[in-house]
Amino acid sequence: MLKHFLFLLLFSCFTVQAKQTLKSSLPVEAHASLPNASQMNLSPDGNKIAFVQNAKGTLFLVVFDLKTGEKRYVTRTDNLNATLNWFDWVNNDLLVMGVSSTLVQKGVRYTSSALRRFDLTEKDAEIRNVLRMSRGVHNAQFQDNVISMLPDDPEHILLSIDLDIPNKPSVFKVNVRTGKRNRIERPKKNINSWIADQQGNVRIMRQIDDTTITYSLKDKKSGDWNKLFEYEVFSVDEVTILGFDNDPNILYFKANYQDTSALFKMDLSSEKRERELVYHDKDYDVDGSLVYSEKTQAVVGFSHSQFDDFISYWDEDLANLQKAIGKAIPDSTNIIMDTDKSGDKYILYTAADDHAGAYLYGDRANNTLDYIISRYPQIEGELYNGKNNVKYIARDKTEIEGYITYPADYEQGKSYPAIVLPHGGPMARDYAGFDYWSEFFAHHGYLVFQPNFRGSSGYGFSFENAAVGGWGQAMQDDLQDAANWLVEQGYTTKNKMCIAGGSYGGYAALMALVKHPDTFQCAASFAGVSDLDAIYSSARYFTNKDIVRKQIGTDRDKLEQVSPINFADKMTKPVLLIHGSEDSVVSVKHSRLMAEELEDAEKEVKYIELKDGSHHLKYQPYRVRTLQEMLAFFDKHLM
Repeated sequence: MLKHFLFLLLFSCFTVQAKQTLKSSLPVEAHASLPNASQMNLSPDGNKIAFVQNAKGTLFLVVFDLKTGEKRYVTRTDNLNATLNWFDWVNNDLLVMGVSSTLVQKGVRYTSSALRRFDLTEKDAEIRNVLRMSRGVHNAQFQDNVISMLPDDPEHILLSIDLDIPNKPSVFKVNVRTGKRNRIERPKKNINSWIADQQGNVRIMRQIDDTTITYSLKDKKSGDWNKLFEYEVFSVDEVTILGFDNDPNILYFKANYQDTSALFKMDLSSEKRERELVYHDKDYDVDGSLVYSEKTQAVVGFSHSQFDDFISYWDEDLANLQKAIGKAIPDSTNIIMDTDKSGDKYILYTAADDHAGAYLYGDRANNTLDYIISRYPQIEGELYNGKNNVKYIARDKTEIEGYITYPADYEQGKSYPAIVLPHGGPMARDYAGFDYWSEFFAHHGYLVFQPNFRGSSGYGFSFENAAVGGWGQAMQDDLQDAANWLVEQGYTTKNKMCIAGGSYGGYAALMALVKHPDTFQCAASFAGVSDLDAIYSSARYFTNKDIVRKQIGTDRDKLEQVSPINFADKMTKPVLLIHGSEDSVVSVKHSRLMAEELEDAEKEVKYIELKDGSHHLKYQPYRVRTLQEMLAFFDKHLM
């Protein structure tokens, strides 16, 4: 158990509950609510914690003063019309944050963002815009792309933004208090983004020409730009730059090595610029990021989902701290999320088989570790099911990994109604940690299977590249094979399975009723793609149209053959469609038109449109309603 409790109960929403074993004992909101707390961020001096607190669906950005016990409410949102994307400390009294909203132009929905600040030294402080737009300046769509917090400069940040030429960002040094800015870099041809080193110098630019990605390095003496990496998107030559060490000549990046993405570093001062392998996992892509010391700005380790505590430290002091934490909180995943400038105070995230995750505050000087708050306080003990890692063999002998969440009161050898739950992306993956979808359905009596089908990220280049032009093909068959495997293993029976998912997962659910009509008794799609040819066509409105088209495929006849909207007449099982009206990722038209086609074909379909809803179910009432509707749908057709 976690000891030394530091109660920062900002709202009266914490209750102590006795363990329960009966399924359906929790209200829908226990799983469907947004996290109770998130985005913990420690001030540079370690005396304040800024974080997002959920109060019945209203999210408050709160600053808690650890010395005085004072709470300050910075801003609030419900995520319907505006979303707090991120925030960070410029200094001990100044917060900067990115806020996004959805706009419509010429019938096309898109997301825009703004950069705002909050000054704790002001008595009646308010959220204020950082940037002041003068006449003749382009009104940029994205205004919160900070590429350096300039840790040694307590007033300024480096901002990448297209104020000069639309869709071609420059770099400005911006005073967060006053909004004054100085241009550091002008836009270049095909410029997409910029990367700064730990000293705050702009060193690398990323350019996109159709489907060719080029990284160029700035010569520190001449100022000239020289090609560093170049590759075609979705090719084996892809490089992902992670960042610089505190030595500005050392660059870390990920690149393919023996078919999985590995961690490399390069000495940029060397004429040969040879790649030095730092870490390689032969079974999985290195999927994390660099970990920096707040004290020295040096790289002290890196994260990878396959590590027991997610981070591997090569800094001896932090490695010893991690070991000490493991002894204090055994049988848990313990992740140091943030530290102060001295490295003595830190925020710890911990999760285990009996709880969905909590935040703690550590003080090395006093040798204390105090509880702050839990993310899902009602889902603990026997009420937390957790995931189980499994593997099955697809029809072509490919091994597929996935996660099973057993239903409440699971008994080995007994079969249960099952839900196959493919993830979105599709070039993404499911992980072993808490998942409110799988936990919710398992709590209500369903066995949930989340296969990381072909096209998922994390399992190597060849595996993931099956998603390129592969919609409706092997990656779809993997879901059918997953269902067959569940039956073979005795987890469920042939007439007791449905399929559901969001985004690509919604597409896969609909396509399953087309390609494998006898396997699933129903399909539920949230924000799912139904028409790939429409994706191809609408890509012309966006700057990355060539990349989108390369990903889904360029043969439009083939796209029609793997688009569920063209096969409504072949769907013989009930369908549930849910979609947000302001979805800027997958247009609501995909579900509207799919519903119309099913209705015209006299099929059983229910369509729910969430007014002003987005793609990611960030608005809590819509998250609650979506899970309620899906549960009722599955209960009707499986229970």
